[in-house]
Amino acid sequence: MTGRTAVRPAAARKRARAFALALAFASPACLCTGAEPIAPPPWQSPSGMLRIWGTPRAADIVGRWQTGFRDARVVAHLTGSDIAMAGLYTGQADIALIGREATDAEVKAFEWVFHYRPTRIEVAAGSLASPGRSPALAVFVHRDNPLTRIDFATLASVFGATSAQGARSIRHWGDLGAGGKWSRHRIHLYAPDSESGSGALFRARVLGGDSKLNWENLDEFAEPARTPGGIDVAARDVLRALAKDRYGMAIADLAYADARVKALALRSDGEFQRPTRSTLTDGVYPLRRSLYAYINVPAHAAPDATVGEFLRHVLGAEGQRALAADQDGYLPLAKEAARRQLRALDELPK
Repeated sequence: MTGRTAVRPAAARKRARAFALALAFASPACLCTGAEPIAPPPWQSPSGMLRIWGTPRAADIVGRWQTGFRDARVVAHLTGSDIAMAGLYTGQADIALIGREATDAEVKAFEWVFHYRPTRIEVAAGSLASPGRSPALAVFVHRDNPLTRIDFATLASVFGATSAQGARSIRHWGDLGAGGKWSRHRIHLYAPDSESGSGALFRARVLGGDSKLNWENLDEFAEPARTPGGIDVAARDVLRALAKDRYGMAIADLAYADARVKALALRSDGEFQRPTRSTLTDGVYPLRRSLYAYINVPAHAAPDATVGEFLRHVLGAEGQRALAADQDGYLPLAKEAARRQLRALDELPK
């Protein structure tokens, strides 16, 4: 039995929990009476207050941002990324702080209420290897493996059910140029559940969102029902499996990497890049993650002034220095990246 078969019930439970959470936090203002829809909830924060919902792993940095922000009282409700968007579209939050890109379902739920999409602002780069703080994904092989780098097109041919642009699928190490005894061995694949945040990120960036994977050779690992502090540990199980398999290739973050495995240099376009603090901060590593602030900006209307000032503080020198002070957490954006996000704020309706 492959990992895909084993984890499907867990993935289904995860989707059911997410749907239940959305219902639990849905406001009557989001619903219809059967005749006419009730007006959506207010999108502007109460005077003198800024309400942030989001990932609990951002609590430290939100506290540091709050210390330097004196325009309003910041109230943080950091119980999870999965309910942050619900807080935004029910009018209970002014900022949804999420350590990943919002899912299609989350964006559609917001659109259903307001009839426009939420505005996304990148406020920090994900960590290099800190569990729960949006660590970068990497492609790993066993330490004995001769491979040192791989590009996205080749990677798609390894993990995809069919190869893009008619190229042949890659199923053996010999197809990747490994000689000798390596050439005849099949590539055994290990990855987090394809419906998880890590799995969705990999599919989006490498496979163009395709859900048809190389199931015959793939073992997936789901998150246990309960994990300490809500930190993802599927990557740990993925790398433990790879460490025992000389002919394996795995997708995981670097939080649980050790000397038994090695991360490959990756190329989406341009040059091959290895995951380092500098390549994440500069935005050149192709499987980096980010911390995003989602806000409600109605069409042809100015964003809430307090929200805008807070995000300018976060993206300014003081806010980014607060990120740099944490060696193990979220990373500051490169100066040009921060300026680009500030310009995006300035281009919003006045």
